Amino acid sequence: MASKSEKKYRKIKRSHVWGSLIQFVLFAVVSAVLVAAAIQLILAYIIDTKIAAEYKSIQYMAKLYELRTGDDDIYDVLNEEGHGYIVTDAAGNVVYANGENTCGIEGGLITLPAQTEKILVYRDTERGYVYPGSNGRLNLEFEAFRKWLGAEGDEAEKDFDLVSEHSSMFNLPIWISVDAGGGEHLVGKALFKANKRDVYMFSALIAAIAVLIVVILVSMLIGAIKSFVRQRRMLDLFFNDMVTGGRNWTWFLVKGEQLLKKRVRSNDRFAVVNLVLVNYRNYCMCHSVAEGEKLLLNVYRKINSSIGRKEICAHTTSSNFALLIKCSDELEARERIEKLIGTLETTGTDHKFSFHAGVFILDMEKGNNGQRFKRDDIDIDTAYNNASTARATLDDNDDSGIAFFDEKLKDEHKWIDTVQERQQAALDNEEFLVYYQPKYDPRTNELKGAEALIRWNSPEFGLIPPGRFIPIFEKNGFITSIDHYMIRHVARDQKAWLDKGCRCVPVSVNVSRAHFVEDDLAEQIRDMVDEIGTPHEFIEIELTESAFFDDKRAMLRTISRLKEYGFAVSMDDFGSGYSSLNSLKDMPLDVLKLDAEFFRDESAGKRGQIVVSEAIKLAKNLNMRIVAEGVEVREQVDFLAGEGCDMIQGYFFAKPMPGNEYEDRMALGTAPKDQPN
Repeated sequence: MASKSEKKYRKIKRSHVWGSLIQFVLFAVVSAVLVAAAIQLILAYIIDTKIAAEYKSIQYMAKLYELRTGDDDIYDVLNEEGHGYIVTDAAGNVVYANGENTCGIEGGLITLPAQTEKILVYRDTERGYVYPGSNGRLNLEFEAFRKWLGAEGDEAEKDFDLVSEHSSMFNLPIWISVDAGGGEHLVGKALFKANKRDVYMFSALIAAIAVLIVVILVSMLIGAIKSFVRQRRMLDLFFNDMVTGGRNWTWFLVKGEQLLKKRVRSNDRFAVVNLVLVNYRNYCMCHSVAEGEKLLLNVYRKINSSIGRKEICAHTTSSNFALLIKCSDELEARERIEKLIGTLETTGTDHKFSFHAGVFILDMEKGNNGQRFKRDDIDIDTAYNNASTARATLDDNDDSGIAFFDEKLKDEHKWIDTVQERQQAALDNEEFLVYYQPKYDPRTNELKGAEALIRWNSPEFGLIPPGRFIPIFEKNGFITSIDHYMIRHVARDQKAWLDKGCRCVPVSVNVSRAHFVEDDLAEQIRDMVDEIGTPHEFIEIELTESAFFDDKRAMLRTISRLKEYGFAVSMDDFGSGYSSLNSLKDMPLDVLKLDAEFFRDESAGKRGQIVVSEAIKLAKNLNMRIVAEGVEVREQVDFLAGEGCDMIQGYFFAKPMPGNEYEDRMALGTAPKDQPN
C-alpha cells in the first residue's frame, strides 16, 4: 500500500495536467470525427440536391417513352432533352442508346432528398467518381475534387467535360434507371455539376472550421503545458527543504519507496541511515543560525557528492539527514558510512565536527524457492525510525559513532510498546507493589527511616524490576501517575501501621522532576496525605539531583511549601551531577543522600573517602541529615560511622522488601544481629 506522503504526491502529480491532457485528446478526437462527419453530410446533401433535379428530368423522359404511340419519332423527342440514355428491354438488353454507353454494372439503391421510394443507380465506367454507397446515399470520391481543382488543358477536358474555357465547372456522371413500362427501363445519364466558386466556398468553410478547431486545440495544448509547468513548480515546493534548498523528508519517503519497489527484484540491498550532526545547536549559539544553516548546506552537498546515482539523501529536521544507500552487508555499510563521516568531519576549516549514524539494513523478502519477490508494503518511515532508534543509543557520546539496529533493539522497542499498552491497566488493577528498604544508624544499628521503591508484579511477565519500566514512564509522562500512586500507598501503609501501634519512621517517596512544572505540587501531596489521615512527618519527599537543574524558582517555591506543611525534603543521588554544591546553597533541604557510586568504586581509595568525609561535614554545617546508599561491606559502615553519617541504606543491612517484612523490621527496631561482615 502507498504511504500517505506518496498518495499526496500522486494527487499533486495527477492534478491539472492529466485532466488537461485528457480533455485535449478527447476534444481532438471528437473534433476530427465531427469535421469528417460534417464534410460527408454537406457533400451528401449537395450531391443529392444536384442529382435530384437530374432524376426528375430522366423520370420525365421515361414517362414520355412509356406514353409513346408507336411512332419512332419518340427517340427524337427524347434526344432533345439533352441527356445521354439507354433503353433496355425486359431481358436487360439495350434496345436503344443515345450517346456513348458508359453505364456500368456496379449499381445500388439510393434515397434522394424529399423522396420516399428508392431508385436504382449505376456507376459510370469511365468517370465513376459519384457512386452508390452502402449507406443508401450517393458518395463522392475526394480525389475528384483534387484532380478537378488542379486540372488544366487537355487533361481537364478529358476527365471532366469542362463547360467553360476557364474551367469553372465540371460534370460527373451517374446513371439512373427509371421504369418505362412493359418491363423496359430508361437509364439516363445524370450529371453532378459543380462550380469552382461553390467548391472554394465549401472548402473555405471547412478550412475555417478546421482553423477554429486547431486554434482551440493549440490553446488547450498551451494550457496543458502551463499546467505541467505549474505542477513541476508545485512538486518542487512540495519536496523543497527550506534550509539546504535541496530535498526534504517527504521527497525521501516518496522517492525511497519508489526506488525500492522499482529495484526489488535486483540483487541490490539497501540500508536506511539517520545521520546527525552532533552539537549543532551549540554551534549555532557560538556563531549564528545563519552560519549553522550554511554548515548544513555544506554537509548536504558533501553527502550528495559521496553517494551513488541510485542512492538518495534528504535533510529532515534540525541537523538530521536521511540516507538510502546500497550495501551488500553490515560490514560494507559500516565502511561506507565511516568513510562518509570522515569526509564530513572536516566540513569546516576551523572545526572538526562529530556525526552519529544509526543504520537499519533492509533485508529483501524471498519466497520458498529463494527467489526475491515484490513487496507491496515497503515502509521507509518505519525503517528510518528504526535507524533513529539505533542512533539514539549514541546520544551520551560526543564523538562520531555508528550504531546498527539489531534484534536486541527490536525487542526493546517491542517491550516499550508492551509497557505503554499495559501501564494504565496495571495501575487500575494495582499490579504495582510498594517495597521498603530500611535505613539504619551505623553507630547504633537503630532503624531511622526507609525508602519506598516500586515493583511491578505483572500477571503475564511476573515481578518486573523498576529499571525495566520507570525510564519508559519518565519518557512518556506516565511517571506522574506513578508518583501519586506511590504517595497514596505509602501514606495508607503508614496510617495502618500507626493504627496498629507500630514504631513508624519517616519513609521517603521519590517524586519525578516532571511533576515540578505544576505550581500546586505541594498542595497535591498535602491533600493526598490528609485524605488518608497520615501525619506529615512520616512522609519524606525525595528529589533526584537532576531535578534541581530545571526551574530553580519553581523548585524552591515547592520545597518551601512542602516544609511549611511539615514534610521533610531530601536530595537523592548527591554527587552524580555537576551542580550539587550550587543546589545545596539555594535549596532548604532536610536530608542529603550520597550517591551509591561513591561506595561501589573501589579504585577511588583514599581520595574517595576524602570526598565523602567532606560531603558529610558540609551537610552537617547546613543542618542536614545525611544518608549513604549502596553500602554493602563492613569497612564502609565503619568508615561512615566514624565520619558521623546519620543513616545507611544498602544491602549490608537490608534489601528492598514487601510491606509485611518491613513491618517485622519495625517491630524489631534495630538491624538483625547476623549482619554480613
